[in-house]
Amino acid sequence: MFASDIGIDLGTANVLVYVKGKGIVMREPSVVAIDQNTNKILSVGEEARQMIGRTPGHIVAVRPLKDGVIANYDVTEAMLKYFIHKVYGRHRILRPRVVVCAPSGGTSVETRAILEACAEAGAKKVYIISEPMAAAIGAGLDITQASGSMVVDIGGGTTDVAVISLGGDVVTDSIKTGGDKLDEAISRYAKKAHNLAIGDRTAEEIKVTIGRACPDYQPAAMEVRGRDLVSGLPRTIELPSQEISECIQEQILAIVDMVRAVLEKTPPELSADIIEKGIVLTGGGALLTGLDLLIQKETGIRTIVAEDPMSCVALGIGMFLESLSKWPDNIIVASRTA
Repeated sequence: MFASDIGIDLGTANVLVYVKGKGIVMREPSVVAIDQNTNKILSVGEEARQMIGRTPGHIVAVRPLKDGVIANYDVTEAMLKYFIHKVYGRHRILRPRVVVCAPSGGTSVETRAILEACAEAGAKKVYIISEPMAAAIGAGLDITQASGSMVVDIGGGTTDVAVISLGGDVVTDSIKTGGDKLDEAISRYAKKAHNLAIGDRTAEEIKVTIGRACPDYQPAAMEVRGRDLVSGLPRTIELPSQEISECIQEQILAIVDMVRAVLEKTPPELSADIIEKGIVLTGGGALLTGLDLLIQKETGIRTIVAEDPMSCVALGIGMFLESLSKWPDNIIVASRTA
């Protein structure tokens, strides 16, 4: 069997797999369920995500990536093997070339961990490109021209901002704030303000349903079920979007401040290009209601949410894979031959 090259968007929240010539073939949560008694991996991806908060004490559902980097090397390697085997089956003859994304602010140690995990998982050669670069390519920006493009990629663990020209990052920054931090802020707020304990999945559902970047934008409300911290019994409350918006303002403003800081460091000629083209938002966090309008208001620059923002990084990896030779060498952050 011929092993086609594959691209992996190794995200904190989700893993997307792109197979050359086929497109995106897999989209699964970055979750692994482990039996702590035997240290055996029970399930990976969506099946493991369904177990979060619903398992016996000896079974834990863990995310092996935290804040955009590998937090548990062995589990990440097992997860990568699972996805590669799921794409090809266990009887492939050739080992694939693999392209993976890394946050723009990643250290050399973190980059090496990704290279080694992919090589151990069965890759013949591994390339790493930065997440904002892949996101820009996937969003349809022409990053090879001598013209500035700005992309803000808001993932589960990190937010990456980059101004790109001639296939390279001119100005870039990354903070460990993303969708997961918003979920954590919502969970803390429910506990502190309403004495209600809620799970990670409920916090994420609240964010998606009534999360707002601005408190006064499109007000809404939803019923939330959890455990009362006083009585210990199940309880239902109604949460308004204004409260959720206020409890995530610290994280939202951190993202806005980083966008402003990158713009302040951008050369004047490229700033003119960005004013003309606008700022492009990618990643799951780009779907937070009103975030594009808030960034546009704070920067004075037209801000656009990319089409299918959650797939931009994977699509960018795929476009890079489809014609490796056409891209400038400086797009590749690191590589390794197994």
